Amino acid sequence: MDARTVPERVRLSRPELAVLVSGVASMGLEILAGRMIAPQFGSSIYTWGGIIGVFLAALSYGYHRGGKRAKEDASNDRMARLFLLTAVYVAVLVFAGDILLRMTSGFPLPSRFASLPAITLLFGPPTYFLGFISPYAAQLSEKEGLGEASGHVYALGTVGSIVGAFATTYLLIPSFSIEHIGLVFGLLSVGTALVLFRPRLDRDRAFSLLAVTAMLVAAVGSGAVGVAVEGRVVYQTQTPYQQLEVIDVDDRRTLYLDGQPHSAMDLDDPTRHVFDYTSYFHLPFLFADSADDIDRVLFIGGGGFTGPKRFAEEYDVTVDVVEIDPVVIDVAKEYFAVSESERLRIHNTGGRQFLRETDRTYDLIVLDAYRKDKVPFELTTVEFMRLARDRLSDDGMLFANVISAPSGPASQFYRAQYKTMAQVYPHVYSFPTDAGVGIQNIELVAAKSETVVTASQLRARNAERDIGIDLSGELRTYRRSEETADVPVLRDDRAPVDDLLDPMVGQRYVVDDAEEAEENATAAPSSSVAVAARATTAG
Repeated sequence: MDARTVPERVRLSRPELAVLVSGVASMGLEILAGRMIAPQFGSSIYTWGGIIGVFLAALSYGYHRGGKRAKEDASNDRMARLFLLTAVYVAVLVFAGDILLRMTSGFPLPSRFASLPAITLLFGPPTYFLGFISPYAAQLSEKEGLGEASGHVYALGTVGSIVGAFATTYLLIPSFSIEHIGLVFGLLSVGTALVLFRPRLDRDRAFSLLAVTAMLVAAVGSGAVGVAVEGRVVYQTQTPYQQLEVIDVDDRRTLYLDGQPHSAMDLDDPTRHVFDYTSYFHLPFLFADSADDIDRVLFIGGGGFTGPKRFAEEYDVTVDVVEIDPVVIDVAKEYFAVSESERLRIHNTGGRQFLRETDRTYDLIVLDAYRKDKVPFELTTVEFMRLARDRLSDDGMLFANVISAPSGPASQFYRAQYKTMAQVYPHVYSFPTDAGVGIQNIELVAAKSETVVTASQLRARNAERDIGIDLSGELRTYRRSEETADVPVLRDDRAPVDDLLDPMVGQRYVVDDAEEAEENATAAPSSSVAVAARATTAG
């Protein structure tokens, strides 16, 4: 075989390159859609199902329309213009995506379908344009026979989708902001259009390429404002798991994950509890027979490390913290005054994996890895609760920070979690953190001890023990039983967490301020921080 023929066989023709790039762009935009939609509508299975469905529908319609027009319209020039249209729409997404999301958040749809208008408006058109590429390329293919041409196009498009999926997931999202990832896909489309226009690159075509490029660059530049609705943006990035922002308002610094507040820190007093619910983390020191019985503590979920920092500073304990997102760990050290020591150790892994692999036992495990709309189901099931129980000392406790409502339809997740924990632990106690019945943090204490701890005992211990914080206000919400007949026990093979969370969509999540809650244990709504972040419509 003549070696000089090999490059000719592996070189892509311009239509083949177009198909490959359309696969990269469509799959990359699909993954990017999840990051753009999540802060407004959550990242539940309904959101992702909507994204996948809309992308498939838009591609299918593009295939259909492109196939009908391919015989008359297929040309490299036509495909170049389709890529330019895609790049123009990406520029619109970068510049006005947040506005469009807010505009579409008010449609009167059931909560599980609430994200569909936004997904369709933002990502339907560019995906539709890209759908034309494959039938056009098949029409222009140099392969012999319809079957060979279409099979070749499908293969190239799938390879492109694989490249787009892996590159976006493992390279772009961990490294760049949403705006810059949009710029990458926009410039990729413009570059492909340039190749398709050649060698007929006249003045008009060159102007269109430059104009669209200028739109993309201007859209990215105008988006870098540095101020959010909540305050001044100190730091923001896309992590492998979520959108992360650090925002300062006056002397308060807040960590937002996918648009929702996760932790807050007083810049003048880094270990002070800013959000009232974190004060409840100290309740196990009253449940224990003696406060000195708690020596080893494990936190699953780090965030801003409010609890771990306070525990390591105030108590004679060793604290392990498991946090799955490495960027959260780095941000906590950089912006939330977290430093590792012999008493505070941080592990970058998943909570269930850590428990499965460790040979340590703990007196207290604090489960603080849930969010309003994003709950890792593997940390909610009866199998997980048994694993946690096996890693607890004889009188150890599991403390779970759940976001739900204490009663009504929106309480389903809380009551299912209560029922699941009660399958494993002799006694489960709960403490709603807000006086109302809205979405709030509800703290669950599951004890291995067979002895019931009453509310009066807890009040007496709070008065007698010096645990560094007065919990008299927190103890007023003590509950020891729940109606759970209408909710399931969560299991590894069936944990319908998204269904249970669905009634909370569209409801405001209220976080009480710690100082105001201390002044008035039955705080009125005016003494609460009403947290909708960017998502009053969903999650």
